[in-house]
Amino acid sequence: MTLIRGPRDFGIGAIYLALGLAGFIIARNYSFGTSGRMGPGYFPTVISSLLIVFGLVTIARGVFREGAPIGAINWKGILLVTLSVCAFGYLLERAGLVAALLALILISAAASERFRLEARALAGVVALIVFCAVVFVEGLGLPMPILGEWFRN
Repeated sequence: MTLIRGPRDFGIGAIYLALGLAGFIIARNYSFGTSGRMGPGYFPTVISSLLIVFGLVTIARGVFREGAPIGAINWKGILLVTLSVCAFGYLLERAGLVAALLALILISAAASERFRLEARALAGVVALIVFCAVVFVEGLGLPMPILGEWFRN
């Protein structure tokens, strides 16, 4: 009898746990603040803590419940999602939030075999970009340019 009855759950739980622990350790160097006055370490600490909890629960499921084996790794998906995040980081200051989000959404959507660039998908992209610009830049006042230096003058 093997200790791990659900290899897929156990594996994804281990990934959640590792990412949560890494984020928690990195966030220790930032001031936490309070719920009313959040410091730069508040959000990463909370998210990392949630990842740790989800990781432990998922690992426990992998130990105590029968589950599916680990299947083939979707390298195309991993590559495209990673590329989309890198493109967002690169484009945010240079091209602005609109272009960075457009790249993030379209590149990561290409990771799915079911994604089709049609009118409904484009409407969703536009709505998401407008929502993010309004909430993060206007509502929360985050210092992100809507249009970056590439589009000025």
